[in-house]
This record gives sequence, structure tokens and C-alpha cells, in this order.
Amino acid sequence: MTRETDDLLSLLAEVRKRLLIPARDLSDADAARRTTVSELTLGGLIRHLATGERLWLEILRKGDGQLPEGMLDTEQYAMSETLAHWLAEYSTAAAATDEYVASLPSLDVEVQLPTTPWSPPEPQFWSARRIVLHLIHETAQHAGHADILRESLDGANSTAQLA
Repeated sequence: MTRETDDLLSLLAEVRKRLLIPARDLSDADAARRTTVSELTLGGLIRHLATGERLWLEILRKGDGQLPEGMLDTEQYAMSETLAHWLAEYSTAAAATDEYVASLPSLDVEVQLPTTPWSPPEPQFWSARRIVLHLIHETAQHAGHADILRESLDGANSTAQLA
């Protein structure tokens, strides 16, 4: 593994850790509870990230431009199952991503992205590096959402719980 790969995977691990802090000590009922005018819940957010990470890994592995099943499914934002289930799914997806990315000969490996309703008409290609950067961006953005959701739920402050 290159130093760059190690650096990017370390940063991704850090933002994943920050994302999960707001889920600490939550009941399933609290994880499924809306705390803002949005439909988003902490459990739904973790489900979305577990699903998203699994789907991006499929895109990276296959590289054929095919849309993975479930990628456009808006149900991935809703809490289902238990919080423990989605935390385990997220951990499994994260480990699979890390293992695969670490095994790549280079982050310059390019794959064709699937066509989505918001895609440009011509085929798009991203490097493994850009996909990892996208996962970092997505996870960091949702870590902020998770902080707001948790603070709105019970006043818990994630920044004070970094350990």
C-alpha cells in the first residue's frame, strides 16, 4: 500500500469514527426518531452510509458503468432493522472498502461510473482516488448531519465525546 493510500484510508477511518459518535448509547427508538423538520434520522443516516459505501465499492470493483441495484432507492434513508444491525453493516462495508482499496496497485485505476438521472450524457470515469475522496466527503458531510440530529435529540455534544 502506498503512503497516499494509507493517508486517504486513515482520513476515511477518522471521518467514519466521527460519524458514529452521535449514535453512541442510542436506543433503536431514538435512532429512528426525527429531530428536525427533515425525514432524516440517525439510524437512517447510518443505513444510507452503509448502503452507499457498499454500492461505491461495487462500482469500483466492477468498473463497468452499470448502476448497482438499490443505488437510486430512496428507502436507504429510512431506519429499518435495528441500529445494531446498521452499525454492523456499516462496519462490514467499511472493512471491505478498505481491504479492496489497499489491494489496488494504484489509486489511478479508473472505472466507468453508472449513468444516473443527474449524469452528463457522455460516460464518466473516476479514479479509485476520486471515489475514496468522494467517500470521505460524503461521510464528513453526514457526520455533521449526525451531530445536528443527536444534539436535537437530547443535547449530546459529539465534539466532547471524541475519545
